[in-house]
Amino acid sequence: MKLISWNVNGIRACLNKGFDEFFKSTDADIFCIQETKCRPEQVEWLEYEGYMSYWNSAEKKGYSGTAVFTKIKPIAVTYGIGIEEHDHEGRVITMEYEDFYLVNVYTPNSKRELERLDYRQVWEDAMREYLLKLDKKKPVIMCGDLNVAHNEIDLANPKTNTQNAGFTIEERTKMTELLDAGFTDSYRYLYPEKEGKYTWWSYMRKSREKNIGWRIDYFIVSDRIKEKIKEASIYDDVLGSDHCPIGLEI
Repeated sequence: MKLISWNVNGIRACLNKGFDEFFKSTDADIFCIQETKCRPEQVEWLEYEGYMSYWNSAEKKGYSGTAVFTKIKPIAVTYGIGIEEHDHEGRVITMEYEDFYLVNVYTPNSKRELERLDYRQVWEDAMREYLLKLDKKKPVIMCGDLNVAHNEIDLANPKTNTQNAGFTIEERTKMTELLDAGFTDSYRYLYPEKEGKYTWWSYMRKSREKNIGWRIDYFIVSDRIKEKIKEASIYDDVLGSDHCPIGLEI
């Protein structure tokens, strides 16, 4: 099974920058996107033969949002995690399949000055409990923009970013807690020491051209299925967004 995840930073903009070509070229079984920044009726013509699509849009227009395109009909689909505080921004879609749950996630950014860091900690705890609850029933595959570089190897300039959103001790600790609870970072499982592989680059200072990036997009799987991981990919040559797509073959 082949899965793709991509923070498109606005699907309408990304469609003009190669999204369609990449989508068709991958022939993925499940294709997840984050930061759609639109409602499905604004792109009602965006359909692909053989795929069903599911959208979770933020109440605020032009903000956040997630979507899933799937060849495999899910048993059930839920939106959000069932907690009012966290379910207004279209950040989670859960697809139940016969043998696993797929959870497409766009984690809140802690923002400049870390103004949302406290909320982020609450979110992380709620998300971990949600995933553990699912994991009791079936293995989980979670993907998306998790807005954290877990370790120093996961960004180009760790020393100058220790107090910045996405690399604070608080955010990194929450990622460690998630993994310690029974989950595996698929890319690091296969490539524990691979350096210079990132999934997000700032638009400033020619960061992408210089590969000054961060690995903040992930496929996380339940520990009990980690040995089924065949490949974890970072498509860093694919443009169209400030993030690049990532892939999982399992």
